[in-house]
Amino acid sequence: MGSALDTEAPVLDWLAARVPDMEALLCDLVSIDSNSTDAAGVAAVATRLEKFLHSANVEVSRISSGSDAPLLAAGVPGAASVAPALMLGHMDTVFPMGAAAARPFRVAGNQLHGPGVADMKAGLVIEAFVLAALAATTTPARPVTALFTVDEEIASPLSHLHIHAAARTAAFVLNAEPGRANGNVVIERKGGMFGWLSVTGRASHAGIDFPAGASAITELAHKIVDLERLTDLDSGITVNVGLVEGGQSINTVAPDARAGIDIRYATPDQRSNLLQAIDAIVSLNRDAATSAAFDVIGEFHPMVPSEGSRALLAVYQSAAATLGFAAEGEATGGCSDAGFAASLGIPTLCGLGPVGGKAHTEAEYVERGSILPRAQALALTLLRFPLDPPELDTGSRRPLFNPPTDR
Repeated sequence: MGSALDTEAPVLDWLAARVPDMEALLCDLVSIDSNSTDAAGVAAVATRLEKFLHSANVEVSRISSGSDAPLLAAGVPGAASVAPALMLGHMDTVFPMGAAAARPFRVAGNQLHGPGVADMKAGLVIEAFVLAALAATTTPARPVTALFTVDEEIASPLSHLHIHAAARTAAFVLNAEPGRANGNVVIERKGGMFGWLSVTGRASHAGIDFPAGASAITELAHKIVDLERLTDLDSGITVNVGLVEGGQSINTVAPDARAGIDIRYATPDQRSNLLQAIDAIVSLNRDAATSAAFDVIGEFHPMVPSEGSRALLAVYQSAAATLGFAAEGEATGGCSDAGFAASLGIPTLCGLGPVGGKAHTEAEYVERGSILPRAQALALTLLRFPLDPPELDTGSRRPLFNPPTDR
């Protein structure tokens, strides 16, 4: 296969010659609305990526997600006896239909703007182009695969089992979520649960028959205060009630109410303690005529650094230094699909996409000048990571986090 220089230089040069093409593909993807609940929009992103990958002679196939939006699996072959590298990316965004038309892709100096431009359509672009560069210039020592998912922004209820299946056979996992605004990458993420707390009360006329009612809203208010007391910033635990709804009319004692809750935690052992505390709050009804239930609708696993992940970070940092930039590994309170891979004990690194910021807002941006070096660093990491470090012995790797499946 020749020397490392013989392998690396053509890949780097190929990418360097295609920055305008990267920006053009990014424009196309940002111009497609792809909210997590918009299967047609996510499918349109998949179709555009599929078209590019086919044109670049990259193997690509669709995987049914159970909705009209397919996952995409793509790859470049390498030695069959070597465990593949896996890249992850998600095709969905948080923005509603019409956002792309209201705020179209635009160039503003050294920044690119548009809904989902950083989180994470720029990451999809560099992953697709890295696959294309490898297909065009070399046969990598190990196979390189990619899985593009459909619902990361809502905790991957359709995609997480596919991520687990792909990660279990991988030597290591790279996720091109946006690079931090300070240029760093991510080696640690919190775990998280999204859920609904629902309260059922009893309706009555607020003026004529007030005592006959049992207010679900009042009961929910008590529980919200109790829930938010679970926040412990020193321990990395936060409980945020982000949505509240309920009631029938202003002059009716509320028969129902519910709250949408975001729970974040830093370590796997905190999860069971949190759930026990939440169950106690849900079970304690100040008004015995009310009842309550808490349902988890989505969950991210925590990304806990392992020895293998730190070795992977060192390879990425060496690649970055080759290209003239520095990147430290940092922790973030945000969750991502990287946690599903890391929870299996697979060396995992996240935040490898182009540098950007203000994700999930109208001011979301990507630094234009970071697209090429981030793509090149991703490629060098894929090419340079050792074929047989002890940490990658799949027979000895153990899951770091294995939550029960009853929630």
